[in-house]
Amino acid sequence: MDFLQALNPITIYNGLMNFLETGGNVLVVIMAATFALWALIIERYWYFFGVQAGDIKRVKKKWAERSDHRSWNAHQIRNMLISDIRQAAESNLGMIKGLVGVAPLLGLLGTVTGMVEVFDVMAFTGSSNARAMAAGVSKATIPTMAGMVVSLSGLYFIARLDVRARRSVQRVADDLEIKHI
Repeated sequence: MDFLQALNPITIYNGLMNFLETGGNVLVVIMAATFALWALIIERYWYFFGVQAGDIKRVKKKWAERSDHRSWNAHQIRNMLISDIRQAAESNLGMIKGLVGVAPLLGLLGTVTGMVEVFDVMAFTGSSNARAMAAGVSKATIPTMAGMVVSLSGLYFIARLDVRARRSVQRVADDLEIKHI
């Protein structure tokens, strides 16, 4: 297969359908979880590189417009402003962490369903014919591999996003000048 044929959308689609068929129904669920995971990761990067600067500017402006930075009330307003930035920065991080944690479990579910198919073939044929069991074995191994790949790729990005969120909140907290009572 040459390079241009490999980039043909029909070839890609057929390859994806063969892969999903070989991996079983659990692989479709893993694919849906993967799309959700990457949509949330992309959304977080879009927020950090596009939207967050405006949020931080708005919070700093609100704080700078206040004449009182010393009172207990002012401290509580400052805490509220920092909390607003924290909520926006950490939005969807819990969902991303949840999907990263669920992906290997979905892979294990695929392993179980694939092995059940192997045992069904063994019970039906009355022997351990390797050729007859091959489909079940692939349905047992492919989802496991897919779940682990999704989880490992998500782990890297959730760690980076977590650090970025904490640093941005800390920067805002440092930038909002506070005068002690």
